[in-house]
Amino acid sequence: MYAIVEIAGKQFKVAEGDRLYVPRLKDDVGADVTFDRVLLTSGDAGVSVGAPTVEGASVSASVLAHVKGDKIIVFKKKRRKGYRVKNGHRQPYTQIKIGSLSVN
Repeated sequence: MYAIVEIAGKQFKVAEGDRLYVPRLKDDVGADVTFDRVLLTSGDAGVSVGAPTVEGASVSASVLAHVKGDKIIVFKKKRRKGYRVKNGHRQPYTQIKIGSLSVN
């Protein structure tokens, strides 16, 4: 069984036991979170598509860690003008583990 869930404005395909990196959540490490914006569920009973969400469906997960992504180098330059700027960026993510998918 799997589901398509909207987490922090992005869509993820999840199944029980999956580990995902999602945009940074405000919950503490070890906390249990529930996502109610389930857009699609698929299982033994067939596929259920929401309009826009599936009624009574939810996904529970636990927060494993708060991490940063790989460094992205941003380099700007204007030729013949002596203008050079180098910046780095690391996007914050939260690692979660999917616990259970429930459809009522």
